[in-house]
Amino acid sequence: MAKRKKSKVSSQSTFLTTVAWILAIIALILSALVGGYYFGYENAKEDFAKQEKLERQKKVAYLKKLEDESKKQEEKSVNEKLKDVLKKEETHKEAVVKEETRKLEALKPEVKKESVNYTSAAHEIDDEKLDTMATVEREIKSTSTKPRVAIIIDDVSTRAQVQAIKNLSFPVTMSFLPPSSGHPQSAKLAAKESFYMVHLPMEAQNFNAEEPSTLRISDSQEKISARVAQIKELFPKVHYINNHTGSKFTSDEAAMSKLVSALKSNGINFVDSRTTGSTKAPKVMKQLGLTYVARDVFLDHQMDKAFIKKQIKKVIEIAKKHGSAIAIGHPHTNTLLTLRESKDLFKDVELVYINKMY
Repeated sequence: MAKRKKSKVSSQSTFLTTVAWILAIIALILSALVGGYYFGYENAKEDFAKQEKLERQKKVAYLKKLEDESKKQEEKSVNEKLKDVLKKEETHKEAVVKEETRKLEALKPEVKKESVNYTSAAHEIDDEKLDTMATVEREIKSTSTKPRVAIIIDDVSTRAQVQAIKNLSFPVTMSFLPPSSGHPQSAKLAAKESFYMVHLPMEAQNFNAEEPSTLRISDSQEKISARVAQIKELFPKVHYINNHTGSKFTSDEAAMSKLVSALKSNGINFVDSRTTGSTKAPKVMKQLGLTYVARDVFLDHQMDKAFIKKQIKKVIEIAKKHGSAIAIGHPHTNTLLTLRESKDLFKDVELVYINKMY
């Protein structure tokens, strides 16, 4: 009985030991599973975070790429629009230039036909070469503003010439010849302009195609004063007169004294065309307390365009040195076309009418 009881207890102990081992193994397995799950979870979590970060970076890079492409497209669109605008502006400018050139070209035959009374500006001087004449002596100025240039076009007497000068689209002072049988409309044409000069014929040393009522050195004060009064009546708005030819008249001190006195009495300024190096105008003007104003450059005593352009450059150089300069030209086709084609040369100076020079 005791033996059976002992055997029974031994069996129970073995069973309990087996169960304990089984439970221990199960616990070990569960611990391993839980630990593996934990470490696997952490690794998975870390991998997921890395993947998420990578995806976020890819997304940011993609969005930036889209933004860059959008900017490029926008810039391209703006550039294209700007190109279109510039192209339209350039086309418009070309059209304007073409139209202005067409107008001048259309006037060629008429201007040429109406200019038969002279062949070049050489008729304005007959006692020395123009190129050897020094510029007018005056103080060299330093100005903060652009130097000024006044361009006078002499011998204006027809509608075609007036229109051709206006088509230049920058300030040019027109100097009208007094009316005569050869150009009867000059005073009427001048009356339509807000500002102009009169190109008064005066006696030359050698010139065979004098204008009617040319002033001569033998004329009395009464005759000269009467002529000036007549000019004032024909051209009521005149405040500036320059000489047409006049190499003989302007080199005579007595004759110039009579003329400048008459002009002063009528509120008219004298601008010396300087058709002679012997002009007495500076002396007479000083004696009468007046400022001497004179031409610096003739533009077209040779009528080819290359020469005229050279003279334009010359007057600009003088203006830059002295602060101002005056050029005289004539309504020849080549003169007007060269002035039109030389607009870029005038960018460093201010073109003004003669009354804005001093």
